[in-house]
Amino acid sequence: MANRTSRPGRAYETKPFDAIDLRILTELQLNARISLAELGRRVTLSSPAVAERVQRLEDAGAITGYHATVDPRVLGFPISVLVRVRPALRELSRIPKIAEEIPEIVECHRITGDDCFYFVAHLRAIADLEPILDRFTPYARTTTSILQSSPVSRRPLPL
Repeated sequence: MANRTSRPGRAYETKPFDAIDLRILTELQLNARISLAELGRRVTLSSPAVAERVQRLEDAGAITGYHATVDPRVLGFPISVLVRVRPALRELSRIPKIAEEIPEIVECHRITGDDCFYFVAHLRAIADLEPILDRFTPYARTTTSILQSSPVSRRPLPL
């Protein structure tokens, strides 16, 4: 299943999830490739029952997609950068459009504070950073940090 984007109106809805739903979500966060049979064993449900639960969690928007986590360094992208973006007056809507057009940008988030966005990009060389920043400079100020390490990597939500 491909990653889904947020559905309008669902951002702040809460759904009644029981203990089994939360265990299913925890298991899927740890390993989205787990078979339904194994998932059922871990949460003490039959395969059809767990499949129905997973479908319900998808329909409710609790599960938004499945993906593989890859190491950009192994794939030839040894430099990761975090860039904060402060748009010029009346240029706010332009920033996500530009970010969407740049394949090296793998995340872009709207944030609070003086900067309105931050994005993460993976680069083959430091020279690849300048043309990316140049796309934003007519419309915004940028502040760039090079990612040195990730002492806390992506991990499951504590359900």
